[in-house]
Amino acid sequence: MTRRFINQIGEGENVDQVFLASDKQLRTNRNGNLYLQVRLSDRSGSLVAMLWNANERIYRSFENGDYVRAVGATQIYQGGLQMIASKVERSNTNDIDESDFVTLGRRQLDQLLSTLADSLRQIETPALRDLAECFLMDETLMKKFATAPAGVKLHHAYQGGLLQHVVKVMRLCDLIAPEYPDVDGELLRLGAFLHDLGKVDELVYDRELGYSDEGQMLGHVILGVSLLERKIAEVEHHTQEAFPAEVAMRLKHMILSHHGTLEFGSPKVPMTLEAMVLHYADTLDSKLFAAEQLIRDDANSDSAWTPYHQPTGRKLYKPSLRGASVPQGDDSSPAPTADADTAADAADAAKA
Repeated sequence: MTRRFINQIGEGENVDQVFLASDKQLRTNRNGNLYLQVRLSDRSGSLVAMLWNANERIYRSFENGDYVRAVGATQIYQGGLQMIASKVERSNTNDIDESDFVTLGRRQLDQLLSTLADSLRQIETPALRDLAECFLMDETLMKKFATAPAGVKLHHAYQGGLLQHVVKVMRLCDLIAPEYPDVDGELLRLGAFLHDLGKVDELVYDRELGYSDEGQMLGHVILGVSLLERKIAEVEHHTQEAFPAEVAMRLKHMILSHHGTLEFGSPKVPMTLEAMVLHYADTLDSKLFAAEQLIRDDANSDSAWTPYHQPTGRKLYKPSLRGASVPQGDDSSPAPTADADTAADAADAAKA
């Protein structure tokens, strides 16, 4: 049977398919009865499913990150598609095509990595070039970087999303820098690469996306500065020369200030030209990603407008998407469902 992806499913349809399960919860309704809530996803997006009259046995029959067979009917709730399930059970992984659940394929990730490396190796300033090469030569770090998401529930919340987001931000910075002669384009490019790098340790992303203990207690900003300090020490060891103190300070400042305001999680506000450009480029990519995602995920095809979206504080006009095809394989255009219900995502919610 041909698979129907989540972004092909409409309201009032019967569904019997395999999905990737995450964020499962056993909850109690107003009458004191238990029900199961679980997020179901594939490479095109996700939806929430509810199974009424659930129990501990059903809850423990599968884990977050498992493939599950879900049977039920869809409905629209608060502008989003959800499923009322009659069955949710662990599925046999031997019958599953994992490419149905991978947002970015191997070829696309390899292309992004190549683009990233080429961009960093075009840096001519010796200290910056040596530092960039120190990161690129760290195979363990780069493997994690190519696998990590940029977030858990908001922008680029899928494996490889961090790499995709960073490459986009670097491209935006490269477009902006030549328009402002006082901006150091090479420093900005390296800062764009570094700004979210702490997320490789802040997040866990084997299958289910979540936060590590370090991520919960320290966050990616602090982890990113710590990682930069270690790499600067490696550069000094290899070159037997002191890394320029001012350059190190300005790179750290870009990491510390890229969220833009204290309110949104930045220990410092941007106070250099490069830090200002990075903040706005980072915000632009995350906001446009969230807006495109909101339009794609809106299940109400009869309206030209999305429902009011609390994180962005607005409705969005929807151009006609009729006839749009489902993303295929390596050329997929990611469209995971946005959700802002956790405090740990507050900084990303502010950007998105």
